[in-house]
Amino acid sequence: MPAPRRFHRVLCVLLTGALLFPAAATAQIDDEGVAIARQLSDAFESVAELNRLSVVSVVSTGTAPSPESRSPFEGSPWEEFFGRDFFERFDPSSDGGQRMRLGQGSGVIVSKDGYVLTNNHVVANAGEVEIVLGDERRFTAEIVGTDPKTDLAVLKIDAPDLMPARLGDSDAMSVGEWVVAAGNPFGLTASVTAGIVSALGRSNMGITDYEDFIQTDAAINPGNSGGPLLNLDGEVVGINTAIMTRSGGSMGVGFAIPSNMARDIMNSLIETGRVVRGWLGVGIQRLTPELANSFDFEGDEGVIVAEVDEGTPAYRGGLRAGDIVVAYDGRPLESMEGFRTDVASTPPGTEVPIEVVRDGETRELRVEVGELETRGRVASRPDEDGIELGIGVQELTPTLAERMGLDDETDGVVVTQVRRGSKAAAAGLRRGDLIAAVQGQDVTSIPELREALDDAQGRGAIRLAVVRGGMRMYVVVSDLG
Repeated sequence: MPAPRRFHRVLCVLLTGALLFPAAATAQIDDEGVAIARQLSDAFESVAELNRLSVVSVVSTGTAPSPESRSPFEGSPWEEFFGRDFFERFDPSSDGGQRMRLGQGSGVIVSKDGYVLTNNHVVANAGEVEIVLGDERRFTAEIVGTDPKTDLAVLKIDAPDLMPARLGDSDAMSVGEWVVAAGNPFGLTASVTAGIVSALGRSNMGITDYEDFIQTDAAINPGNSGGPLLNLDGEVVGINTAIMTRSGGSMGVGFAIPSNMARDIMNSLIETGRVVRGWLGVGIQRLTPELANSFDFEGDEGVIVAEVDEGTPAYRGGLRAGDIVVAYDGRPLESMEGFRTDVASTPPGTEVPIEVVRDGETRELRVEVGELETRGRVASRPDEDGIELGIGVQELTPTLAERMGLDDETDGVVVTQVRRGSKAAAAGLRRGDLIAAVQGQDVTSIPELREALDDAQGRGAIRLAVVRGGMRMYVVVSDLG
């Protein structure tokens, strides 16, 4: 029997015995009970000491919308989970229509060469990021890449004598297993709390686009974000991300991104600077009892295909609107969110069996998964040619074009972030600008923007055609230095 379960079981038996038979249990608790409790205490102590120098503070400075602007957290799930007062803790000062802010979270070193895992929301919009190690050394961090869809970010520091933590296998976790949350809640460095895994595979929380959370009752508070969730072997099994609260403090319901998901995201960001995800090209919705009844479907688990765009992998593979997907790659579907996560985790180009029910008949289709083109940061890390713009971008959608007042013939990539102190900021690029061309080369997607920037390298300066407020203009960005 695994050690955590043995400790838990013995403690429960001993405590129950003490309550029912206090006199008879005294000797046993004094001997076996205290010994078992001390062993568990020793285990927690070992985990804390093993990772003392692996857990870091992440301090970011950046810009936020001016007071007239609506907070991105207002009315969002983040406000519900963290509490309004958490976001009001920061006291920003005005700076040319923007507000300076100081954000602080946690992170964990995962390699000797300085890679650090944390949350995207800890470093979002950061101009500068500083890492404070457990031995109080301070280093400026490079943002290697961010993934808002899972709320993960990868940082890198150039520092000697680092003590990385070990990434464990989150798939091996069990409900009821002991875990330790480490980090710097409320700025209190080197803090650890203990609890158990309350649930696995939590989704439909509205926190991120792709959810497969580990739920724990180990106390997680503001400032713990980005810190590790550890098993009793001292391995990182999750990255602490959010809490369910009404006050901003822990109420015993916290959520962590599984280490296996974090590892895949991290490797992709390090190797390519972006996250590669699978894509089918379907609109899906939850299967309710009413919808199941309308389709004469007797099951209660599945996902309804509401829309299939022509030319997409799903359409080519035979999926059609009205299909009820009941299995993906041989695994029965348990939720709509799980289906989305499974598809996104599938490497593009993989042919996957998909079982559907159509007109009361079960069919097996084979679909070659495509690649999802998503918003990203260009470049959140320097490209191989040395050009770093320091902007976040999103591909233009019909809804976004309508909101920006653009006509149907306008193409481009929308700037969603401009990092303070970056080349883009120095050139005058603004959030909301539409990049339509690079050196006269039209761009309609993030890959095309990257390719155009690669083609323009070595010129000393790059000319961007930008649409701002309905007017087309040119912005020149230096690629020197």
